[in-house]
Amino acid sequence: MNTEERGAFHVALVGGGEFCREVLERYAVAYPESNLAARIFAVADPDPKSPGMILAEKLGLLTVADYHDLYDPQYDIKAFVLLTPDESTLEDLLRTKPHGIRLVAYKVAILFWKIVDILHERLQARNEELSTILDSIQDFIVVITPGLVIQEVNQAFLEQMGYSRPEVIGRKCHEIFQRVNPQCNLERIWCPLNKVIDSGRPSQQVLTRVDHDGGTRHIDVKVFPVREKGGKISKFIEVSRDITDLKREEDEMTKRLEKMVEDRTRELKQTHAQLLHQDKMASLGKLSAAVVHEINNPISGILSLVMLMSRIMGDGSIRQRDLDQFSHYLRLIEMETKRISRIVSNLLAFSRHSKMEFGSIRLKLLIEKTLFLNANLLKLHSVKVEEALDPDLPDIMGSEDRLQQVFMNLISNAVEAIESAGSGGVLRVKTAYLAAEESVAITFSDTGTGIPPENLPKVFEPFFSTKKKGKGVGLGLSVAYGIIQEHGGSIRVHSEVGKGTTFTIELPVKAKQKQLKE
Repeated sequence: MNTEERGAFHVALVGGGEFCREVLERYAVAYPESNLAARIFAVADPDPKSPGMILAEKLGLLTVADYHDLYDPQYDIKAFVLLTPDESTLEDLLRTKPHGIRLVAYKVAILFWKIVDILHERLQARNEELSTILDSIQDFIVVITPGLVIQEVNQAFLEQMGYSRPEVIGRKCHEIFQRVNPQCNLERIWCPLNKVIDSGRPSQQVLTRVDHDGGTRHIDVKVFPVREKGGKISKFIEVSRDITDLKREEDEMTKRLEKMVEDRTRELKQTHAQLLHQDKMASLGKLSAAVVHEINNPISGILSLVMLMSRIMGDGSIRQRDLDQFSHYLRLIEMETKRISRIVSNLLAFSRHSKMEFGSIRLKLLIEKTLFLNANLLKLHSVKVEEALDPDLPDIMGSEDRLQQVFMNLISNAVEAIESAGSGGVLRVKTAYLAAEESVAITFSDTGTGIPPENLPKVFEPFFSTKKKGKGVGLGLSVAYGIIQEHGGSIRVHSEVGKGTTFTIELPVKAKQKQLKE
């Protein structure tokens, strides 16, 4: 006997008939699953062919023909249970058994066996009732031991996952759920049992599992711990539901919705494009007026140069210096005539985007040229110009035509604002290098009438204008805003009624422009 066997309460059965076989059958079922304090150790019967003796040998129990042999202390028998009604055997056991070995008489054994049989039948009926209830539930029910062994499953699990009961009972759960023989790699496979152990509370998760044929199934899993009196988890009850079809339907519904959204988005884009086209068509008349407004400035410059040339020629004597000056004026006239064409194209960009050509720009020269072209306009309206242009301003990357268009718009607006004030005024133009932001700042400040606070948020909106009817259509500042945005810069306005308005433009030294598609 090993140490474990010596420490147990050994029981010997006397009599190997049918009664003994029934007892051993129940024992064989209970012993592997239970830590029994008392264990059947031996069976004694003179007939080695009796059913009890045959089953005892199969179970590996000690079998002897004479129960007297079991008196030997090496067997450490603690009790004899008499399973034969023979009175002489009872009397002999009472007379010969060593002191300290207990004896259970046949009638007492029968009494207890009937009680056990009744309880067994009740338990079996209860188990059958529970099995019926479990098998009628469409959710999967799996009972798992702390050792990850599947102890019980219901019929729904077997049918849906494609297994038979012998293929599942006694197997490790990861062998069935994930089709892997080694222990679960919890870093690779999320285990709901581990979650329950860590938290001590039931857990729920949607997992992917593998069925009998290797197909992937989406399972909504809930795991509940079952605890012993001491609080130790004795088993896990897993209640789960196959949501593969529902998941497939959800995926199909999602695809249909995405398709509907794509179709609707395409329709909205088409509708939006049509509305834009209609809006562009409706604004053609306004654009015509805007074209007149925008080309008036370069035409005024050209007119001033022509009048100056005529006055020089009117003196009757033309010197070489005058001819050189004429040549310079003619080049300016040619340049500004070409620029009129470019201004028209740039304004039409409001309705048809075009790609800009960026190059290196010397802002000081560009501003001086723009002021020169507007010199006559400024003089006619008694506007004094004060310049504070940084001579060391770094060159920037941008479109010279479009930036000149912005400056022309701001100068024109300043002249009109000063004119509205009624008695001339001052236009201050200033540039500065902002080293921290790696950008340059250009400010245009006038001493005109100013802009009311309620109108300031709307000054850059298309077709918004505070000018009198016929003076403008509200595109100048909107176009200017768009051009500055295309250069990756910003334009801000500050104004006080009766004191004047300041527009501040910041442009990056390095190109950050937003290139527009053809």
